[in-house]
Amino acid sequence: MGKTKRDIGSEETREHLVIPNSAELRAELQRTKRASGYAHAIRNTVFTLVTVAAVAILVATLWMPVLQIYGSSMAPTLEDGNIVVSVKAHDVHRGDVVAFYYNNKILVKRAIAKSGEWVNVDEEGNVYVNGEMLDEPYLTEKAFGECDIDLPYQVPESRIFVMGDHRSVSVDSRSTTVGCVADEQVVGKLVYCVWPLNRFGAVG
Repeated sequence: MGKTKRDIGSEETREHLVIPNSAELRAELQRTKRASGYAHAIRNTVFTLVTVAAVAILVATLWMPVLQIYGSSMAPTLEDGNIVVSVKAHDVHRGDVVAFYYNNKILVKRAIAKSGEWVNVDEEGNVYVNGEMLDEPYLTEKAFGECDIDLPYQVPESRIFVMGDHRSVSVDSRSTTVGCVADEQVVGKLVYCVWPLNRFGAVG
């Protein structure tokens, strides 16, 4: 009698294709969107941080240099370790605290007189500009200090006569070692002390 041949192994070798239902498709689509949104948020955050940092560096370099004070020549107005913010400016006025380049360093002193003005200092440390004694409430002591220039002294053209507030120790325009500051040496005027916090405020 004839027998039909069995299709051996057809069920074992058949590949099975699983088709997800609509709920599963929606869930996978939402998961993909969330992952894409998270990556987009990360990229935006990194871009924002980089942009802010670049702008801060640009501002600090071009317009508002941040400086740290070393030494005591400006005490008590500024102490060793204070961090200050300056602004780029060449319209320096008497009494301004200025930072300037000197021998590859930045020094900080107070502007006392400008081009053409006459400066004199007596033995008690009183400072006179054009014959009038300066009122200097920022000082806690006066001193003749290190002075090897001929007094009275006329400030040269395009230069500024500067002195430190700690007159007995400051080496400044009273000494030929430093001399008067040329306009192009000026880094800026100090406007705020930002560290330590108990010294936070305007530099005066």
